[in-house]
Amino acid sequence: MLIIFFRTLILYLLVVIVMRLMGKRQIGQLQPYEFVVTIMIADLVAIPMQDRGLSLLNGVIPVLTLLLVQVTFSFISIKSKKFRTLLCGNPSTIIDNGIINWSEMRKNLYNLNDLLEQLRAEGFFNLTDVEFALLETNGSLTIVPKSQARPVTPEDLELNTKYEGLPTSLILDGQIEEKSLTKIGLSKDWLLTELGKQGIKDPKKVLIATIDTQGRFYYQKKPVH
Repeated sequence: MLIIFFRTLILYLLVVIVMRLMGKRQIGQLQPYEFVVTIMIADLVAIPMQDRGLSLLNGVIPVLTLLLVQVTFSFISIKSKKFRTLLCGNPSTIIDNGIINWSEMRKNLYNLNDLLEQLRAEGFFNLTDVEFALLETNGSLTIVPKSQARPVTPEDLELNTKYEGLPTSLILDGQIEEKSLTKIGLSKDWLLTELGKQGIKDPKKVLIATIDTQGRFYYQKKPVH
């Protein structure tokens, strides 16, 4: 049992490292060749994980080989547009100027139910609201609505808006983010002073604290158990 435990732990750590090196992608964002590599890795580690008669290298070497192939393909696809097109394909225009492109749908083995389902998932229940729809190489659908169906923006109303950047995390789960404080030109003493104004003496009691680009300070205490 102990041997199986350590074999499983080693292979698990290997797969986590390999998937991390393959890049930050969700399953739905994987290209077809990346998805194939992911499935193969899962199968390759499952066998030596359960069969003690097989050497651990029978799982490690194939996984590292697949990692090398995937990273190599990804690197080449960054450098070469032709190779990227060959490997991943090109997006297909499924709806063009409000008209369903049936030939492209047949080419991609993409049926009307798939189209309507993905349109609904993006919040479009009426085909007449869609100007363009592109079937991306990873299978997702990118939609450009007609101008009449788009939400009104401040630009449409000719309104000037202030810049809004990303809020900066100052405390996460009781831990002060000192690098973030330094990055925005603030100090730990300033943070403790701000917490003191709210009656908080110990930052470890804070679940999260942030500050936005307008200087608005937000915090939330940890729940009391």
